[in-house]
Amino acid sequence: MVQAHSTPRRAQLTGSRIRERRLVMGLKQADLALRVAISPSYLNLIEHNRRRIGGKLLVAIARALDVEPAQLSEGADASLQDALQSAASSLPVAPGSGPETDRIDEFAGRYPGWASLIAAQQRRNAGLEALVEGLRDRLGHDPVLADAMHEVLSTVAAIRSTADILVREADIDPAWRARFHRNLHEEAERLSVRATALLRHFEAEEETGPRAASTPIETVEAMFEAAGHHFPQIEAMGAAAIPAVLARAAGMDDPATRALAERWLAAYAADAARLPLAVIQPAAQAAGHDPAALLALGQGDVALVLRRLATLPRTGAAGEGPPPFGLAVCDASGALIFRRRLTAFSIPRFGAGCPLWPLYRALSRPGQPEAGLIEMPQGARFRVWAVSQAVAPAGFGAVPVMQAVMLVTPAPSGTGTEIIAAGPGCHLCPRRDCAARR
Repeated sequence: MVQAHSTPRRAQLTGSRIRERRLVMGLKQADLALRVAISPSYLNLIEHNRRRIGGKLLVAIARALDVEPAQLSEGADASLQDALQSAASSLPVAPGSGPETDRIDEFAGRYPGWASLIAAQQRRNAGLEALVEGLRDRLGHDPVLADAMHEVLSTVAAIRSTADILVREADIDPAWRARFHRNLHEEAERLSVRATALLRHFEAEEETGPRAASTPIETVEAMFEAAGHHFPQIEAMGAAAIPAVLARAAGMDDPATRALAERWLAAYAADAARLPLAVIQPAAQAAGHDPAALLALGQGDVALVLRRLATLPRTGAAGEGPPPFGLAVCDASGALIFRRRLTAFSIPRFGAGCPLWPLYRALSRPGQPEAGLIEMPQGARFRVWAVSQAVAPAGFGAVPVMQAVMLVTPAPSGTGTEIIAAGPGCHLCPRRDCAARR
């Protein structure tokens, strides 16, 4: 645990981000100070991190610099942090000579272009590694390739046997020699046809482009992200609208991807039917989008309330829309099976997240809601709510199928008395002295 009055490193770097953004835009310090109605000397103190900044002044400076306030106060989002952290740990280095992972946010703030380039290269490397792994798996298990190679090798063996006879036997009857020559011609034609078909098979696979390195869960997640995790047609028509949603989505020609998308959209439709948007949206707005004040709407299903808050549309007049929400769902093994990303809060795509998340604490206490305040390694703080429940009815003697759900939203600086010092997961977390590290 860390005390809430400790100053997060992210907040300390707000001034540096303002300065870097101003320089990128080619603005003089005096010009920016004039735009936000403060003195150049005060702006100079802010840019050198000697004055804290927030509220209206931060919003005014962000507007003048044409960025979101969170980009100045929180720095790089979680995906950039993850990519840089992954790049730092991808290659072995001698002790003491590696990159300063505790200064990733400072690097991203001071050199956003270089940070984005390194992150893009790391993502490309990861994609290429996945592509190579996929091709290696394909070479070992593709039935089309296995059948083709069997036929090619059989044909080559037949050609070799026939050629061996023609070379070794000089006094073969002319009729038999002609027959052997005809066999050689037919086998060569068969080999040519099969090799051409095999080439076309691989060329067709190559034409799919990035999908070779994409999994069904990544494709479906991209569909949900593109929709903002809100599907108006399903809200209005229920499960009957799922085929129309899938018809507009990319990548649904793959059977496994389409089956996964149908399952997730069916779960979305079931949630929307049990807790309609017309009920949850005004109630959430009246309660300040606090899950604790909305539990009665779920009639005992806490996970339903958490999931529905994560699907509220980000629309409406200023101050009326919901705050940014992230969502993580795991099964009883701890593997994350569904997520909604949130800036600065990293939720791994595969495997498990940080063992200190309330998401995993909830698994040990089914049905009991959990709440907490998390500080990520770079200083951003988040309010979280979690619960685990059975998702499949279990009879006497049957093993229940459990899932845990965690809702995440940014927390104001200084909120609460104690917070949990957590991370994105051990493979990316820079907290080397964490007792939960594996």
